[in-house]
Formats: sequence, C-alpha cells, structure tokens
Amino acid sequence: MNISYLLNSGFLIQDEKILLVFDDYDDPAGIIDAAYDKGDFDRLYIFVTHAHFDHFGTHIRAYAPKATRYIFSSDMKRTKRVKIFPSSKITYMKRYTMWEDDLIRVRSYDSTDVGVSFMVRLPNGRRVFHAGDFNWWHWKDDTPENIALAERSFKRQVKRMDGLEADVAFFPIDGRLGDDQEKGAIEFVTRARVQAFVAMHRVDYPIWQPSAEFAAASKNIPTWSPITPGESRSFDGVNFY
Repeated sequence: MNISYLLNSGFLIQDEKILLVFDDYDDPAGIIDAAYDKGDFDRLYIFVTHAHFDHFGTHIRAYAPKATRYIFSSDMKRTKRVKIFPSSKITYMKRYTMWEDDLIRVRSYDSTDVGVSFMVRLPNGRRVFHAGDFNWWHWKDDTPENIALAERSFKRQVKRMDGLEADVAFFPIDGRLGDDQEKGAIEFVTRARVQAFVAMHRVDYPIWQPSAEFAAASKNIPTWSPITPGESRSFDGVNFY
C-alpha cells in the first residue's frame, strides 16, 4: 500500500491497481495528476468527507473520465459546487450507511463537525479509515457549555467505533488545539484496533511527535506525520518505510 500526502487531510492511496483519493482540496505537488496521467490503475475512487473548503476542491471534476466513483458525504448535495460533477458517477452517503461494488466496500460513520468519516475495505482485506473532521474538538477558549458539548458528542460517536479494525487510520492531530491535540486520537486508538496511524489536519504545524500517553494507548503502533506535500510512504502491514 503506497500513500502520498496531498495537503491538510488529502491523501492518495494506491493498493495494487486501485486508487483511493481522500479530501483532495489542493494538490500542490501534482500527485493526483501524475498518477492519473500515468494510468497505472484499474479503478479510481474519489472520497470527500464534507464540503468545507479545506477538504473539497472542484478541480477533482477533471478526473471524471477515468473516475470509477465519486463518494461524497450527503451534506455535499446542498453545495452548488457539485453541480459540475456527473451525477451518474456520484454516490452520496449519510452517516452509518454502506455502499459497495464488486471490489470495495465503504461504511460511513458520523462526524463531530460536518459530514462523515469513511471506512473502506479493499479486495485483499485491507481496511482504510479516514476520519474527515471527526475529532474531539476541545477549544480551551470556548464556553464551558460548548466544551462539554464537544466532549459528549465525540464520546458518543467514538463509542460506536468499539472494535473497529483498520490497517491504516487517518485522524486529525490539529496543532491549533495545543496540549489537547491528541485527546481525540488517544480515545480513538483505545477503542479501535488500528495497525498504523497517520496524523492529518496539520498545515503550518511541525511534525507531530506522539506522546507517551498516545504510544501506550496505541500499543506503539507505527505513526506518520506528513508535512510536505508530495511526501509518500509505503505500508507493508507492519511498518511505514
């Protein structure tokens, strides 16, 4: 499994002849263009977890000729920007729903912001989880009521992920949260069975160094904190390299 960082929460995953694109709002290194032009794939699935500007760019319309499916969160229906996409190639997913074709299976989970998160099961059994903006958004300068609401919302949703299994999970470690940037991730890896973890939503912040608390909660799984667009890693089921 080869993984390339686009920007923010954007990633390209190539697993054998399948390409998965997640939340490509900008791709300054031209990763998707290069893969698309090379054509070394049989299927191309493009996922958007929600309509926020830093997760969705209309330039992905250009991949429609070879795209197998655009898989969008249901909130995308309300945006004018989706009108330029071929409706016959779009699947809108509400939270806690399933979609599949002859190769992949997609399950959606809820978010604590807008849209959904995605779990994708590939033909070889590998599972990829992309959280979108699902996180414990603990803003210290918020009101006590909103802080309590954010905690309740996150814990209610993450409880539904007990036992979730993922070979690779992409999850926000947002530097704007300061000392609390790992709160959601720690709770997530405590409940889910994750083999490897990729930090995202870190534009303008340095490489994330997992804390001892995260390492203990995750049982020292391999982690990757990409910073520069175009960075890539391969995952062999055990480690990134």
